[in-house]
Amino acid sequence: MAAGGTAAAATAGAATDAHGATNLDAPMTEPVKVAVAGHRGKVGSVLASALENESGIEYVGGIGRGDDLAAFLHAKRPRAMVDFTRPSEAMHNALAAVAAGASPVVGTTGLSTSDVDKLETACRAKGVGGIVAPNFAIGAVVMMHLADIAAPHFDAVEIIELHHAGKLDAPSGTALSTARRLAARRKDRPFAHKKAERATLAGTRGGEEEGVAVHSVRLPGFVADQEVIFGLAGQTLTIAHRTTSREAYVPGVLLAIRRVTAELRFYRGLDELLGLP
Repeated sequence: MAAGGTAAAATAGAATDAHGATNLDAPMTEPVKVAVAGHRGKVGSVLASALENESGIEYVGGIGRGDDLAAFLHAKRPRAMVDFTRPSEAMHNALAAVAAGASPVVGTTGLSTSDVDKLETACRAKGVGGIVAPNFAIGAVVMMHLADIAAPHFDAVEIIELHHAGKLDAPSGTALSTARRLAARRKDRPFAHKKAERATLAGTRGGEEEGVAVHSVRLPGFVADQEVIFGLAGQTLTIAHRTTSREAYVPGVLLAIRRVTAELRFYRGLDELLGLP
């Protein structure tokens, strides 16, 4: 064999290994740099800890209220920024991240549809992916999917969402999203929401979104629970999701980070990332 052929064979051998040995010549994939806005909060602190220990992720630090966000983004240059803050802060944080070339991963609830539209437009203009999701708990997303399946078969439905006493918005973003999805499944036959003929205490029948009643509970001891209760003559069906700790959000956030930094697409929920219709 010619000397050139021997060198080529040696190079090919170093580049491939049927047994999966370490390839010293192949370029290493750089970890995804990720920052967290709200890293001192209940959810943000859990996410920051998880990101520090996650393979393929480089946690570059957190940003809090009063910090210089622009300087932080310029110095750390994250490829994604996770936001679990307040509705009044989330849009500013997310738009600043996009302007710096970072993909926003927004779990803060309470954003308006126009806010999300604005963020999607900014992401497209900058050429980065992004996501705004009412819930990053995979079980909660599957719960909503199952409720979608049940919706055409029942005449009435009510949603009860139960959260910790410190939650700022009501109803939760998940409950509101669920109500709108269910109503969309029944456009030709809206759900019946039976209202009291005489209400001795205002508000006890809950709020209403297109025929879907929504009730909010705020108590110490809860993290984030939701029940969707369907009713039909002689029977009920309850689809429930319980969150026992804020670690429930970690798998969904990690999935979102990897997806939005790998493709230039904007998502409005975790559904599509899980392959749910």
